[in-house]
Amino acid sequence: MKRQPAARPSTSQEVAPGSNGALRHLCEKSHPAAAAEALSALEPKAVWEVLRDIDPVLRTEIFSHLEPNLQVDMVGTLPRADMARLLSDMPPDDRADLFRRLPEESRDAVLPALAEAEREDIRRLTNYEDGTAGAVMTSDYATLSPDLTVAAAIERLREVAPDKETIYYSYVVDNDRRLLGFVSLKDLILARRDATVRDIMHEDVISAKTSDDQEDAARIIQKYDLIALPIVNDDGALVGIITHDDAIDIITQEHTEDMRRFMAITGSTGTDGYLRTPFWKHVQHRVGWLVGLAALGLVSGIIIHEFEATLTQVIILALYMPMVADTGGNTGSQSATVVVRALALREISPRDVWRVLLKELQVSVFLAAVLGILAWAKVMWLSQGAEIPPGFSLGSIALVISLALSMQVVTATLIGALLPLTAARLKLDPAVVASPALTTVVDITGLLIYFFTARWLLGV
Repeated sequence: MKRQPAARPSTSQEVAPGSNGALRHLCEKSHPAAAAEALSALEPKAVWEVLRDIDPVLRTEIFSHLEPNLQVDMVGTLPRADMARLLSDMPPDDRADLFRRLPEESRDAVLPALAEAEREDIRRLTNYEDGTAGAVMTSDYATLSPDLTVAAAIERLREVAPDKETIYYSYVVDNDRRLLGFVSLKDLILARRDATVRDIMHEDVISAKTSDDQEDAARIIQKYDLIALPIVNDDGALVGIITHDDAIDIITQEHTEDMRRFMAITGSTGTDGYLRTPFWKHVQHRVGWLVGLAALGLVSGIIIHEFEATLTQVIILALYMPMVADTGGNTGSQSATVVVRALALREISPRDVWRVLLKELQVSVFLAAVLGILAWAKVMWLSQGAEIPPGFSLGSIALVISLALSMQVVTATLIGALLPLTAARLKLDPAVVASPALTTVVDITGLLIYFFTARWLLGV
């Protein structure tokens, strides 16, 4: 069981140099997360010098809060015996996760030093495909036989509790480990001592399969307010659980990935923090889409060049081009954000395309009316006294600008909804195409709408 947060040490305590004894004292008096934050400023060897001689349980908790790449670097500096001791003390899911990230030579070095049960547990957990429920589950859970009495079940939980991640839920299994039901600790405490587990267990178990997507499993925990979710194999046998804290980590990871993709940042989310990631990796993750979109952006320049005569005749149109482009980008991004989120939460699917477009059309028409009126008033106010070419009036030019902006709002909103839905239909990530591609497409359509409206109404 993780500790409750304690008062955090001051910044000066976290970073001030001092003896290992002082840092160990800091670790023992602080919450493991705060201690890990304080130690993260040290070199990997120095971190182990501090953690080596403290209580193994506390050491494992602090180590689990270190940044993943710091964990890997630290393990890489350890002798095989210390490496094996550290991994042996870790919870099964954290141990398997760390083992996946270790270099191959470190894996080969540490496996022979581990107990056979731990080796098999690592092999089994790391055998599942990354991103699945099986890859993030832990084998550290409590099981009960359906024929046990409540008194015997409570006694068994007392025995196994120190080695289990949670005992609030105990899972009822048969001799083949097939999942029959579950009981909560509250159920056991309130039940008669001579009742059997079978009498009080809940048979309507919510579970997931090892092959299910990890995000789907986390969403189940979120939806049903579960403390843990049992994971079964294709035969219905219980093989692990995903706890609520792991679900939070999964959802946070998925949100981070969506945010990065939404802003056209490629590559994995990474295991380092922002400051620890080398600048060239940031460049590598960003440059691809930016170069591609910059090349596509040349189309905007071609359009402006084609309508150069129009701008020359009515130069005031150039002053309001940024307003039309920005408004289209803003409304399109809003629409894309709403649709991407609805897709991520499974509120809609690509089959709902016409319903989504109809709803966004209704929203966009209202927004277009409001923003069109504001644009007309803005032009009439800001451009009073401006030099207007003969044959034109400020009112007619304001009408062109406001009408073009209104049409841009409608088209940008519909494009913002359609792009992620199309991507989802093609089995692509909706977030990847939603924002950066949207901005470029909306800029191009906005310029075309702007200039064709001017030609149509002003005859230029």
